[in-house]
Amino acid sequence: MVHFVGAGPGAPDLITLRGAELLKQADVIIYAGSLVNPVLLETAKQDCEIHNSAAMTLEEVLAVMERAEAEGKTTVRLHTGDPCVYGAIREQMDALDELGIPYDDVPGVSSFCGAAAALRAEYTLPGVSQSVIITRLAGRTPVPEAESLTSMASHGASMAVFLSSGMLGRVQEELLKGAYTADTPAALVYKATWPEEKTVRCTVGTLAQAGEEHGISKTALVLVGNFLDSPYEKSKLYDPSFTTEFREASR
Repeated sequence: MVHFVGAGPGAPDLITLRGAELLKQADVIIYAGSLVNPVLLETAKQDCEIHNSAAMTLEEVLAVMERAEAEGKTTVRLHTGDPCVYGAIREQMDALDELGIPYDDVPGVSSFCGAAAALRAEYTLPGVSQSVIITRLAGRTPVPEAESLTSMASHGASMAVFLSSGMLGRVQEELLKGAYTADTPAALVYKATWPEEKTVRCTVGTLAQAGEEHGISKTALVLVGNFLDSPYEKSKLYDPSFTTEFREASR
């Protein structure tokens, strides 16, 4: 069987208990070497077969899975963050379906959660924003026209921009065509939860400058929105005048 496992954003203790246990039991591990913290591999069995998929094609990854399954072995496909976000797992799952190889999916902590934690931020502040947009700038991988960064920016919602820190000039330009202004709060979070984590607070109008000044051009998330620095309303959940299933409102 193949287990797709989310490794979390970087810190080795942010993998789930289920994912960590599967790593210990695996006969074969195929990990995304360019992004997954290699410290996680230290828990593997001594005789575990380990492959770095950064140097492999999809066909090569599938060949390893197929061989391991034929030998009755358990494979862990270790992806960064949560595999459902920019993990390219659908194509692997479809191929496994065709091969008749069983698999499951173990969720992980996404880097957009790790980035918010690094900034001590909450994406969904009452009176500010109740939506989070996860998106990316079009590059070698195209983005549907209706989902262009400018189109997404028209909502003015809290936003986490993946895979775009090497194109901050373009990110800034497209964000400013939407509902954000040059003064809208923004932040760069480099390698969230890793020992070398770096956070830079700026504005949409100074995004490109901030990236250049701090040497951030890859492995970083761009966070945008008033949730980063804006007055907000307190949650109704804890309001004494608000009745819930578990508490009567005070008179």
